[in-house]
Amino acid sequence: MNPSDAVTAVFREEYGRAVSVVLRTTQDLGLAEEAVQEAFAVAAERWTSEGLPEHPGAWIITAARRRAVDRFRREAARGGKEAEAALLRQSDSEAPDAFGDDRLKLLFVCCHPALAAQARIALALKVLGGLTTTQIASAFLVSEATMAQRISRAKSKIRDSRIPYRVPSSGELPERLAAVLAVVYLIYNEGYSADLGTQADRAGLCMEAVRLARIISKLLPDEPESDGLLALMLLSESRHRARSGPGGSLVPLAEQDRSKWDEALISEGLALVQRCLRRGQLGPYQLQAAIQAVHSVAPSAAATDWRRIVRLYDALATLTPGPVVELNRAVALAEVEGPAAALSVVDGLGLTGYHAFHAVRGDLLRRLGRRDEATEEYAEAVLVAPSPGERAFLQSRLGDLRSPRSEHGNERS
Repeated sequence: MNPSDAVTAVFREEYGRAVSVVLRTTQDLGLAEEAVQEAFAVAAERWTSEGLPEHPGAWIITAARRRAVDRFRREAARGGKEAEAALLRQSDSEAPDAFGDDRLKLLFVCCHPALAAQARIALALKVLGGLTTTQIASAFLVSEATMAQRISRAKSKIRDSRIPYRVPSSGELPERLAAVLAVVYLIYNEGYSADLGTQADRAGLCMEAVRLARIISKLLPDEPESDGLLALMLLSESRHRARSGPGGSLVPLAEQDRSKWDEALISEGLALVQRCLRRGQLGPYQLQAAIQAVHSVAPSAAATDWRRIVRLYDALATLTPGPVVELNRAVALAEVEGPAAALSVVDGLGLTGYHAFHAVRGDLLRRLGRRDEATEEYAEAVLVAPSPGERAFLQSRLGDLRSPRSEHGNERS
């Protein structure tokens, strides 16, 4: 791994932890972020010539803390010693709280109810996940400028309202749970997409999301959606070894070698789904996990219970209606009622510019024999696909359409 890639990998793995640890000391989110970013800037230069230290995450935290101390000292010198004294009194060995994890604490802080719902999620992705504004905007399907404004307003709200960096009380946790789970899932999804051909990103995002979900599930055992999200990610994780082929190209679900699926993760995920079903309080994450469970128990793509999947998507659409849910439902509907019925749904979704929309529509058109239109859709999907692995897969489909043969399954993975 060259030095630049190494710094990027450490950034993905350690940024959120570093910000949360420095924030514990400074009680100032803006200062903590600036200090960590400055530390990474120094690392990018120094590690290029000196190589990575033995413990790069600890190096970043130490460097960031020193910069934060320097900032406080400069401010203290301009007027009073309170800022420096407050900083230097902090101990690295503070008693652990109920969270036992600085990153999870930071996640709940970013999801304070005083912030607008979408701003909470965006801020947490930026601060905890270390995602760029471009990546977050893509996840929300909005412009980069719009997302940058949301994040800026959220930071200003925290500063102006003096929102404290503290553990919420047990009574406050449930009202923040929806935003917290959304952040964890978006972090996972970013890693899920980046997984194709970039294992460092997988380690930094997917595994962190699963780790946080396990803690949340234990912290809030009476919240079924916590179990639902954990089950959803575990069942998705069970297939990661089968998702990519040579060169990191995506292998769609129908074509995956199911012997590569992780049976331990499947068993754990299925047990959680069963527990959710017994509770009878199904929410969006539980329904998505149930959909993944149907795929996980099918011995082959042909044996998948697509009718049950359609019914689960019907229930999901009732709870969280939206074009992305309808797009996924249309993929299942095509297996039950045929591609024409699915295409009639897809055509009304208005998801132009979303790679999965163009890929699904291209597949449906191909199955209906409308090759020229299918070719246009796949070409558009290639242009907007977010990861190299997905682009490689879509490019292969496009190449097949331009050749005499064109017989492939759907685009789900």
